[in-house]
Amino acid sequence: MTSPLIAPSVLAADFANLQRDVEMLNASEADWIHVDIMDGVFVPNISFGLPVTAAIKKHAQKPLDVHLMIVQPERYLAAFRDAGAEVLTVHYEACPHLHRTIQQIKDLGAKAGVALNPHTPVSVLEDVIADLDLVLIMSVNPGFGGQKFIERTYERVRQAAALIEKQGSKAIIEIDGGVNQENAPLLYHAGARALVAGSFVFNAQDPIETISNLKKVW
Repeated sequence: MTSPLIAPSVLAADFANLQRDVEMLNASEADWIHVDIMDGVFVPNISFGLPVTAAIKKHAQKPLDVHLMIVQPERYLAAFRDAGAEVLTVHYEACPHLHRTIQQIKDLGAKAGVALNPHTPVSVLEDVIADLDLVLIMSVNPGFGGQKFIERTYERVRQAAALIEKQGSKAIIEIDGGVNQENAPLLYHAGARALVAGSFVFNAQDPIETISNLKKVW
């Protein structure tokens, strides 16, 4: 087994000092930089869009893991890829033509991920799991940082891991929402291999040490 990929979410960064915070992540053991895009329609909050993603990319030395919490994500895939996204994750709930959208992402040369809201059964991915690089399981309701972790997530991770194994998929499971030092080992042992952490990292006294400790949960 290997240590989990850690993807700190810049949604929790200091937006007035974004370059500084991205450079801190460069100096840390973080594997990816998680970028949450919110449109105020699919989720109630608005975060940032293409210009800020491109600005983050300009300073980032880690791959950008871009999570599109937006309606009609297929309209913006090429633009976010051009802005620097190396992983593009769309929501199952926002994609009526999910298979086509996944193929679009792959045709752009990015890794393709699909996110599931807490109420969406893992089984909906059965027909596309073989095409995915990433399954993002939301462990909070999307739209706001700092929410409480939903305990049912562990079982959902186990279900996703079983589906991946059954279909022979190469997808890894990523968890987004409320990840901390206590639940990270449990998520890892349930089958998660990538952990998004926002407030837990950026509100820590020593974010670099916090990231390092998350890498050791396995």
